[in-house]
Amino acid sequence: MAASAVIGLCVPIAVAPHAAAEPCTGPAASAQPAAGQAVQIPSPSALAPFDRPIGHKPTGANDQAPLPKLGQLPLAILKALVPRPAQAQVQQQAAVAPSAPKPTATQPAPLAAPAPPSAPPGTSIVGWVTGPDSPNQTIQRFAITGTDLGIMWDNGDPADNQVLMAFGDTYGFCGIPGSQWRYNTLFRSQDGALSNTVSVPNAAVANKYSGSPVWQPGISKQIVNSINAASAEKGIIPTAGVAVGRNQYLNFMSIRNWDSNGAWTTNFSAIATSTDNGQTWGVYPGTIRQPGAGNENFQQGAFLKPGPGDPYLYSFGTPSGRSGSAYVARVSPNVIPDLTKYEYWNVDSNSWVPGNPAAATVVIPGPVGELSAQYNTYLKQYLVLYCNGNNDVVMRTAPAPQGPWGPEQVLVTSAEIPGGIYAPFLHPWSTGKELYYNLSLWSAYNVMLMHTVLP
Repeated sequence: MAASAVIGLCVPIAVAPHAAAEPCTGPAASAQPAAGQAVQIPSPSALAPFDRPIGHKPTGANDQAPLPKLGQLPLAILKALVPRPAQAQVQQQAAVAPSAPKPTATQPAPLAAPAPPSAPPGTSIVGWVTGPDSPNQTIQRFAITGTDLGIMWDNGDPADNQVLMAFGDTYGFCGIPGSQWRYNTLFRSQDGALSNTVSVPNAAVANKYSGSPVWQPGISKQIVNSINAASAEKGIIPTAGVAVGRNQYLNFMSIRNWDSNGAWTTNFSAIATSTDNGQTWGVYPGTIRQPGAGNENFQQGAFLKPGPGDPYLYSFGTPSGRSGSAYVARVSPNVIPDLTKYEYWNVDSNSWVPGNPAAATVVIPGPVGELSAQYNTYLKQYLVLYCNGNNDVVMRTAPAPQGPWGPEQVLVTSAEIPGGIYAPFLHPWSTGKELYYNLSLWSAYNVMLMHTVLP
């Protein structure tokens, strides 16, 4: 592997009070539901029991590491953070800010207002997306004290354009039996400013455009249930999402066992779909990939919408865990659920091989942990983010999805944000010089938004 380059790193983050990896022993443990707030999870037959082990730890994580607090960041990082505008101005500034990602189709015409200042080159923490310190108040509004991942994609709906965010294992109020644990949850956002975090609006029952699908007011529901296709199942974890038209597709993995730091065993991967903006989901049985015959290399995924003129949808794959390499397949967007229609890149023959995952060869050497991908309009290159073997967030670029992929460029080191960072998932509206991406922190077991300015 080529030596890593470094892109404008943030300075080390200040020491903050200890936060435990288990949300129910951390700062959210004492949180209590408000008067009248939902305190129980409905019990559909597909919902897993609560006696499950703690989720996947990032490679080399230190559970005792301090939790960074925005108020205690060094001045150099604080200056890089853009003050959050008043809620009434968020949509207006999203349309005029030079650093903002794509505004939503339903935003009103912007008023004459000065654009917020651009952040200097480098990487900084923007703010918490989830957890006790998030301005989204995810405990009070969604019964989420701790969660991870936050995979983001554009919902493809011109009538109500949103970014959907899928999370993994999710904890609620800790004093309730089972800690209101869910396999997975989902947020929706129209925030195009991203000046403080990814802002999530209020949720409403049966409203498919509200901030989150909820079972009842105050508690986000589990979106993808078990399909009872495995004798032992300890998790249903989203790994990638994409929209084709208004149809949502979510790649997920069924966890057989959490083995050790950064390593786990899967039963299979599969694709779920939603036609109501993530409100309800079903699973295509024909998309199940059990390990073997090459499918072991596609247990985790990363969807990629291509650059101009390319008719395919691309799907990167990695084996379970964070130590494997990355492979890539392509498919026509109108046949995503049909695995027989996928073609796999084979470096040796320099060609796409139809219908045979065993023909796929390595396009990005491992370790590759939780990869996300996009076409970047500023670089006019394809771009991927992931965590490498040092548990650093790195970027690679290439002229085509199949490569050749350039050397790793370090965006954030594990030393700069101690506590176990993992899962850098790109915001689909930040495809230019400024990248926004979610990043999970194991010691806090929550998700923060990061900001990198490319040189």
